[in-house]
Amino acid sequence: MELVKYDEPTNGLVQAGTVYTDADYAISDSTRLRLADSSPANTRRAYTRQWTQFTEWCAQPGAIRIPLPATPQTYADYVSHLADTGYAPSTIEQAMGAIRSCHTAAGYEGRPESRAALLVLRQYKRQRAENGQNQQKEAPPVTVPILQAMVDSCPQDTLIGIRDRLVLVLGLALMGRRSELVALNRPDVTVVPDGLEVALRTSKTDKDSLGTIIAIPRGSHPLTDPVSALLAWTDAIDAAGHHDGRLLRRLYVHDTIGTKLGGDSINEIVRAAAIRADVPRADEYTAHSLRAGGATIAYAAGVPISIIAKHGRWAINSPVLLRYIRAVDRWRDNAMRNVGL
Repeated sequence: MELVKYDEPTNGLVQAGTVYTDADYAISDSTRLRLADSSPANTRRAYTRQWTQFTEWCAQPGAIRIPLPATPQTYADYVSHLADTGYAPSTIEQAMGAIRSCHTAAGYEGRPESRAALLVLRQYKRQRAENGQNQQKEAPPVTVPILQAMVDSCPQDTLIGIRDRLVLVLGLALMGRRSELVALNRPDVTVVPDGLEVALRTSKTDKDSLGTIIAIPRGSHPLTDPVSALLAWTDAIDAAGHHDGRLLRRLYVHDTIGTKLGGDSINEIVRAAAIRADVPRADEYTAHSLRAGGATIAYAAGVPISIIAKHGRWAINSPVLLRYIRAVDRWRDNAMRNVGL
């Protein structure tokens, strides 16, 4: 990220004739690192990849273009190129976000002008809809019967089975993102009389890292009770001498316990449990199935959207959350229900 240097301050707050030196525009290494780390790691990686692809496209022989600052024509033409290549609209939107973010960081706020690019994307979405390609692929939500079947498939006489049970139960009850789950340390999850209190130090929507505590009630089914799932795992790792550090950990051969679990491993655990339980579309289940399942189950049970949003760290008008709600409503509030057909 580069800071913009203004040779002629014009905001009226600086006296005429003020002379800036190089020191006024220099930043320390620690400032540079904090600026670089100001966005989540996944976002930085995705934006870096998208920006690299854009600059490589701009450098093609025969039609070399300037990527920074890009003209509205270059921006729109690149969006059209991505559409011609067959990328999903969500991927194109990510690329557009990366390009505009890099322009903003370089001091080109509001550039490139995006009206033409957005019209190209809108036409592409309409074209995909007409061709039946507009269905969003989403991980199936884990319902209560499916959760019970998946947990039942985890052998409780092995460390892997005990850990995987906790991942499934805690992930759904917390409506947790995989990044939130793998970041949990032992002291972050505590047992209280009514269940568990989970302290999330930061999350995707907690821009200022204020942190929050999520309360998770005790369960009514022994295998899917979050408290018993937690205690079974902590007792197991305590016995192996791991009393602090990350809560969820990678396991190696001969039950060797690692220091932490990666986000991709959550996907693998969920998918493997779905396959063992012989769940329909098992290979489509991911960590997001737990988050989606928690919201879906809660709404079907009559929990207000505002409470679900707060529990799952969604904005109240989150389009993702509203998709889960609509999936329940299309059957619960169906116009043709009980009409006597």
